Amino acid sequence: MAYKIVDSQDIEYLRGICGPDKVFVGEEINEDFWRDELAGIKKSPEVLVEVDNADTVSKIMKYAFENKIPITPRGSGTGLVGGAVAINGGIMINMSKMNKILEIDEENLTLTVEPGVLLMEISKYVEEHDLFYPPDPGEKSATIGGNISTNAGGMRAVKYGVTRDYVRGLEVVLPNGEIITVGGKVVKNSSGYSLKDMFVGAEGTLGIITKATLKLLPLPQKAISLLIPFPNLEMAIETVPRIIKSKAIPTAIEYMVRDVILASEEFLGKKFPDSTSDAYLLLTFDGNSTQEIEDSYEKVANICLESGALDVLISNTQERQESIWSARGAFLEAIKASTTEMDECDVVVPRNRIAEFVKFSDELQGEFGIRIKSFGHAGDGNLHIYILRDDLDQEDWETKLGGVFEKMYQKSRELGGKVSGEHGIGFAKRSFLKDSLGDTGIQLLKNIKAAFDPDNILNPGKVC
Repeated sequence: MAYKIVDSQDIEYLRGICGPDKVFVGEEINEDFWRDELAGIKKSPEVLVEVDNADTVSKIMKYAFENKIPITPRGSGTGLVGGAVAINGGIMINMSKMNKILEIDEENLTLTVEPGVLLMEISKYVEEHDLFYPPDPGEKSATIGGNISTNAGGMRAVKYGVTRDYVRGLEVVLPNGEIITVGGKVVKNSSGYSLKDMFVGAEGTLGIITKATLKLLPLPQKAISLLIPFPNLEMAIETVPRIIKSKAIPTAIEYMVRDVILASEEFLGKKFPDSTSDAYLLLTFDGNSTQEIEDSYEKVANICLESGALDVLISNTQERQESIWSARGAFLEAIKASTTEMDECDVVVPRNRIAEFVKFSDELQGEFGIRIKSFGHAGDGNLHIYILRDDLDQEDWETKLGGVFEKMYQKSRELGGKVSGEHGIGFAKRSFLKDSLGDTGIQLLKNIKAAFDPDNILNPGKVC
């Protein structure tokens, strides 16, 4: 549809409700707001506004609805699919100033926050109360609103689940400006369709989250990690189902390969505990006593050794834990620092097909003459495959990137996988979602979108 171009009258209205120091136009808009971490998709909004309360969001949304102006909600901008880029111009609402922790309810084990609170702030705050927010995406500077909008997962998903499992209630501004509350502090709810779950993972296309009530757990008192080298990735991945079947479920099961570890060592300027093997599993166990954890990891260690592991390195001190996990946390930045530009294939496949997919992606390097790196969550089948531009010119980059993606997503479908495990669809992966869901599936998504947003003004051009 044709959207209204923002004019001086619109800007004056926004300044009237937000304050003149919270409305930015033209060269006042920092280029960081033109893109997210996926640098290849760029577009400046016509106007950027900062908000600090739900009423202001409601007024802006109502005005945009009445005047057919597109709205793009924005948090920290750490996404990787162009989901927070204003590809249709219009108004971008910066939600990061709505960053208050509103309530911790230790009786109901909930935390109520505004959407701009950072994931790392939530973790630190609840741990001071001896509580635990399990979702653990790699980007700790992401906002909780962004995590909810993409249903972020992370390394603890194998034991604890993903963001959706920890959202109890939401306050949401609808595209017409109305504010609604869905869910709440209740543990069980069979009261009609789950509207709350419609907004989780919707990438800001159905409503703007202005408050979230999150489920907490008691804080585990101890954690121990195992770094387990294998002769090759196939042997490492084939061990994962045996670990899961043992009922000694680790908090995290990560896989990594030697060249990514070496890149991380170079990036951080410090050595990984071991980088001599071609493939590794990294596992963490948590619990309330050393004995409880040891019972679990000893069983898993024996399974790994019986499956061909070369060794089992136990990290049972804080220093060793930080050494391993800081390196794991630097993988993405290390890969990014090694090239001029990159894009990501965030597929999820059945966990017993991970090695097959990684081997396939390795073969694509030779077929297309392009570097590809990977690591991921072996416990839940979510792979992060990075295609690196290096010195390719724009035409070659776009051609090779498109060809690699097409083959990767086709392979993921063959293996029973899905387009995205945790980063979402945004703008960049829309065509691949259509291939995955088919015409009927996409039409159902469009029908849902139309029910919430008939004029398609809220984050248009994303998901479907």
